[in-house]
Amino acid sequence: MYSIDLMVEEHKNINRMLAVIQKICCGILEGEEVDDTEHREIIDFVRNYANLHHHGKEEKILFPEMVNTIGKVADQVITHGMLVEHQLGRAHVMAWETALNMYKQNPKTEFKLDIITEAMGYAHLLQMHTEKENNAVYPLSERTLPAELWEDINNRVKIFEEEQTKAGVQEKYLNLLARLEEKYMKER
Repeated sequence: MYSIDLMVEEHKNINRMLAVIQKICCGILEGEEVDDTEHREIIDFVRNYANLHHHGKEEKILFPEMVNTIGKVADQVITHGMLVEHQLGRAHVMAWETALNMYKQNPKTEFKLDIITEAMGYAHLLQMHTEKENNAVYPLSERTLPAELWEDINNRVKIFEEEQTKAGVQEKYLNLLARLEEKYMKER
């Protein structure tokens, strides 16, 4: 299924960035400096690739159709599960950015700890979140949504993807991901 395959592929990209986040946080624990620019680049990736690009398709296209068509089960899973986790992720990112700002003004250990805590909090949340979507939410949608609705969902997702491609979103953030993986995911 086009839409689901695309979202699962995006989960792989997001999880690749989560591995980079973990490497960077481990490096800080081992004495490396906080690279403010890289942290802000990752936050930009999270906000614009993971959140606006990926979650945008879920929140604007797939999830509303699931709630409207499936009903109470989907409402519980989506509204009280996945969407809550999206908001928790956004809260971690906001707190991560705040910690970076505080550390930049006053490089105290407590702010460095907050950077690591929020970055890793986000990474752990999103890793579990993507597993739930891949293994429970997406299969539920594939089993229960009718074929004609899937045709509409897939068309809307294609249009969304084309707009994002024209804006250079995928290229920009996948290039950033590749650059950071090259730096951090080599054997050290």
